[in-house]
Amino acid sequence: MNPRLAKLWTVQDLAEFLGVPPKTIYAWRSQGYGPKGKKVGRYVRFDPADVEAWFDGLSDEVA
Repeated sequence: MNPRLAKLWTVQDLAEFLGVPPKTIYAWRSQGYGPKGKKVGRYVRFDPADVEAWFDGLSDEVA
């Protein structure tokens, strides 16, 4: 199996990683914000490499 596909993250996995509620992940997706997700059937999955790239691109500034 391709190691890249070995463990795609669920919304719950991503929420735990970022320290936000899963509801926030869904809200971000509806606003076009957040890491790129992929639909697998009716489920959303996230490649950890995409999450890392998105996170690295965030500003370090705090409002």
